[in-house]
Amino acid sequence: MTPFAAWMLAQEARALRTRLTRIKPFALLEPMLPAATLRPRAQVAIERHLARGRRDLEVMVQGFITWLHGPGRAASVAQAQRRFTYLRLQFHAALTQFDLFSDVITQRSEHESGVWLAGLDVVAADALALPGHYYPVPPIICYLDRGAGAAIRRARTRLPGGGENPVAVIRVPRERMVGSGIASSLVHEVGHQGAALLALVPSIRPVLRGLQAVEGPDRSAWELWERWISEILADFWAVARVGIASTLGLIAVVSLPRAFVFRIEHQDPHPAPWIRVLLSCAIGQALYPHPQWGRFAALWAAFYPPQGLDAARAQLLARLRATMPAFVALLVQHRPRSLRGRSLADALATAERQPLQLARLYRDWCAAPAAMYRAAPSLVFAVIGQARADGRASPELESELLARLLTHWALDSTLKGASQCANLRSIQS
Repeated sequence: MTPFAAWMLAQEARALRTRLTRIKPFALLEPMLPAATLRPRAQVAIERHLARGRRDLEVMVQGFITWLHGPGRAASVAQAQRRFTYLRLQFHAALTQFDLFSDVITQRSEHESGVWLAGLDVVAADALALPGHYYPVPPIICYLDRGAGAAIRRARTRLPGGGENPVAVIRVPRERMVGSGIASSLVHEVGHQGAALLALVPSIRPVLRGLQAVEGPDRSAWELWERWISEILADFWAVARVGIASTLGLIAVVSLPRAFVFRIEHQDPHPAPWIRVLLSCAIGQALYPHPQWGRFAALWAAFYPPQGLDAARAQLLARLRATMPAFVALLVQHRPRSLRGRSLADALATAERQPLQLARLYRDWCAAPAAMYRAAPSLVFAVIGQARADGRASPELESELLARLLTHWALDSTLKGASQCANLRSIQS
């Protein structure tokens, strides 16, 4: 390699290293109210992940410079350039990860919505925690984005450029702030994380494939149930945790032009919207029997009557509806090894989330509001969603209530975290 090429590449590598030192911890960059900050576990996990990435990249840069002045002198210019190009790609991957978390954390400085996001972190953690303690709950952080749909980058999955994601990052629709419909989007995404932690998809897929092995008119339906199982399990989780609020929120999201509602894409992991809402009602009826599920299913069918569809599509939808009871029963009774012998319904559904009990809780809380602030956040969303479905809570009251509750949960979480840190310092001293 020529001295000029070695000098040039060394200069570029040193420039990368210099820019890398400009990436500071978020704790030194982002101004926000204390109540809007990330929960300590999430902040520490992110900072440690990014610090580890910076250290690894610094080692790689120094290793490249050392190689240039040693064994690299015998390499060709093209070989040295290939090594530097790989190094530069790693640098951009580190920046991508920084920007990913920066976009999330920057919103915490927004007036009101920053605190509400901290409250949603608390709701998400509560929706993911199960009474049986089947797994450690990873840190969860939420942020807002445009559009009607939500999404999750699950914890312990690979990040762009490599490395394991230290936290679950949930994108929720800005247009749903603040109403009980936000719980539908949020807890559905939480359901994806929960299903991954319990390995629900790989545990139930063999059963669904076995049902496809039998030739007959229902085979195509079972193929679709298997194709959609990941999204369906997330919907199951949402109905189990927040009840009718999940179904009403789903209706709001998939109320689209008719062509989209009846569209069946065999490669899309999302069920056709028309069948997805009916399935949500069927899951609700299985978990929490009540006439409301049939009422909302009939309303959905009235919104989008299936008459006039082409014969093939109509027949497929009919097969899906015909197999739906057996499919829902399979979900409710599924007993994966991760649940240690308990069924999915046993692990997720709780007695206090039955519709009549949710309605009673709402009446009690109207008389004694302080009890609502002491209840589990996912239960509160279930109660308020039920009150909306029953016509007892107006959209205006719902929004005002939830804004106050999200602020309370954010502040309460912040004060508890500060108290724990103070106690720990006291013990250490």
